[in-house]
Formats: sequence, C-alpha cells, structure tokens
Amino acid sequence: MSLSMKPATPCTFPTTTRPAKHVSVRCCTLTQTAVRPLKMSLDTHQPAVKSWEHLLDPLDYDPMASLFTCRAVKLGNKWKEYLGVKNWEGLLDPLDENLRGEILRYGSFVEAAYRSFNFDSSSSSYGACRYPKSTLLARSGLHQTGYRLTRHLRATSGIRLPRWVEMAPNWVATKSSWIGYVAVCQDKEEIARLGRRDVVIALRGTATGLEWLENFRATLTPVPNADTKPTHHDDGDSDDSEPMVETGFLSLYTSGTDEVPSLQEMVREEISRLLQTYGDQPLSLTITGHSLGAALATLTAYDIKTTFKRAPMVTVMSFGGPRVGNRSFRCQLEKQGTKVLRIVNSDDLITKVPGFVLEEEDADVPKDQKVYVAGLPSWIQKRVEDTQWVYAEVGRELKLRSRSCPYLKNINVATCHDLKTYLHLVNYS
Repeated sequence: MSLSMKPATPCTFPTTTRPAKHVSVRCCTLTQTAVRPLKMSLDTHQPAVKSWEHLLDPLDYDPMASLFTCRAVKLGNKWKEYLGVKNWEGLLDPLDENLRGEILRYGSFVEAAYRSFNFDSSSSSYGACRYPKSTLLARSGLHQTGYRLTRHLRATSGIRLPRWVEMAPNWVATKSSWIGYVAVCQDKEEIARLGRRDVVIALRGTATGLEWLENFRATLTPVPNADTKPTHHDDGDSDDSEPMVETGFLSLYTSGTDEVPSLQEMVREEISRLLQTYGDQPLSLTITGHSLGAALATLTAYDIKTTFKRAPMVTVMSFGGPRVGNRSFRCQLEKQGTKVLRIVNSDDLITKVPGFVLEEEDADVPKDQKVYVAGLPSWIQKRVEDTQWVYAEVGRELKLRSRSCPYLKNINVATCHDLKTYLHLVNYS
C-alpha cells in the first residue's frame, strides 16, 4: 500500500479470509481506498495469546492485525476537551470522530500490554513481559507511535498462601506479575499534533490465579491516607463517610514483596521522575486499562492526584471496567479534578459488578431522590446500605452494545468482555 500520508492514529476495518481486497476505509476524518493484505501476522515468532480475556476469537477479524494509518488530526488547543476537561459534553452522542480516534489509540496501548504478557504457564518466565522496553510497542503491533517506554510495571497479590502452594503450577502460585508499562511521547511532530507531551500508563486485565482471587474480594475497604473531610454534594447533602474501594483491587495496587515493589511504589517513583523532567512543559497523564486494568487505572489516577499536588491533567480511559469504590471515593475523584471516561458494553456483565449500586444520578430523577435496586424490599436495602457492598459508578459513560455488531460470531460473556470487541464497537459505533 502506498499513500503519501503521515503515520497517525490507528484505525481498524473488517477483513475477510481472502488474501487481498479493495476496501473502503473510514479513518477518523476521511475515507480512503487502499489495497493491502488483509490477514497479516504481527510477529511470526510469537505464540498465540491465550488468557481468560481471550477464550474466544470474538470477531471475524483481528483489529490489531489490520491497523491502518491515515492523516493525523491536529488536536491543538482542544486537547483538554478530548481528555475530559468539560466532561466530554457534546462529544459522546454522537461520538466525536477525533475522540473516537483517541479512544482507539489508547485502547491499542492496552492491547499491546496483553500481547506482551507471557501467558505460557509452563514457561519459567510465566507472568513476565516478553519484550524489552525498546521493542515492546513495535513487536506488539504498534509502530511509529512516537512514544517510548520508560518503565515496566508489576502488580503483586497480598493474599497469604500456605507453603504447599509453592509446589503448585505457576498460574496458581505466581504472586507478582507484569501488568503494564509507562510510555512517554518523545516525537516532536506527535507532540505538536497532540498539543502537549503525553504520558501513558497502560494496564492489562486479569491473567493469573491470584489476580482472579483478588477480584473476588469484593467488599469495600478504606483507602489509606484518604481525605476524610465531609464532602458536600450538588444536591446540598453532606457525605461524612470515608472513601472506600474494592479490597482485592487495593491489594493488587499496594502490595509488594522484599524483591518487588508495589505497583503503587513503581507508579509514584516514575511519575515523580517524569514531573521533574517534563514538569515545565504542557503535559498530560492518560491512564488506560481493560477489566482489572481499568479498575487499577482508576486507583492509580486517584493515588497520583493525592500524592502529587501539582500533578498535570489526569484522565482515565477504561474499557470494560468493574465498579471500584463507594460514593465518597467517587466524590474525591471529582474533587481532585480527575476525569474518567468509562467505555461500557451494556451486554458486558463485568461492568455491573461488584456489589450493589443503590443510588444513581439520572437526568429524569430529582437529585434529592434515591433510586433503589428494583425488587429489593426496603429492609433488605437498609441492610445492604449498612454493609460494605454499596458501590457508586464513576465518571462519564460511553455506552456501547455488542448485540448490534454484525461482525461478532458469538454473543456470550467472553465475547462481550473482550477488549477486541470494545475496540471494534468504538470504531463502528
């Protein structure tokens, strides 16, 4: 394929099993006709990725294997709007084309994290990253991004296991594993296009046995060193409850070993270094993740804004993320100025757990009125409120629906939650 255009935001298009075909490609702001091989391999030496997130091949094509680059869209002075400074007002319905491109771009960073993880439980390096920092993006299918990896990130489970577990298979006993990376935009032309230097933290979803167990620790627990001052809401009510988050997610974020620092320590150390290096420049911090990675992205954003009082604009772009914390946690995020865009497939059950949501904001419901879970008697609802199971949704929501997608081969739990499904739905919503 030969086009006289500068490489830019990747977009995806449906393919078939035929070796080549003329296709009409919608790429953010223009339509272009091109001829290219439609089923190409990213790395002939890399094994197929296998994980609970990739149990099935949900699409008739592989979006990462059919990336198409087109003319870059210069965001200029509007870059803050695409990162949510105005809470994405007027950009979500219908989905703004420039925002669509940015969501796909950040989603590709998360897919690269999946492709870089060693899922082979028979390997001595199970749970590690398969590639060095210098080649990770390229070998994961992302070429000419303008970003350079600066730090590998690991997450550690805080669950105490009996000694006999050391004899168990790797996928059961692995306590600490590679979960993502930090990358910084270094290309001058890309910095000019984006309107600032961008820092990305990309986090994969659940992969190991202990991460699964942490996911099931679904009760809420207080956030250490949180601001416990009463928070006044828009409806005039005062909330004196403390910020609380899901126990398992907090464990994976804050736990470490003598050999491996916690994810929290790694993030703080790297962000501190980057702020010292680039703090005098226009700077953004975008944290993106899928599933468990989406939950950890929200915790990471909260922690960064709590730790660094002069932190740059922090935005979370989460794909298929579960609930993270209670209403007080959500209010603290809003108070900090953290922006969260939740990309949600309405058919994805993971986005509806854990816990209960007894109170939701709705344009059709007065703010002083509570919206309760349908069908629950009042005495049960009161009991639920008194337990540590009451969660609150955070940020703005971009709602998608997999059942409306003609390219999905199967509609099931795995299909609806897969990151490739999310990227496809964003591209064609």
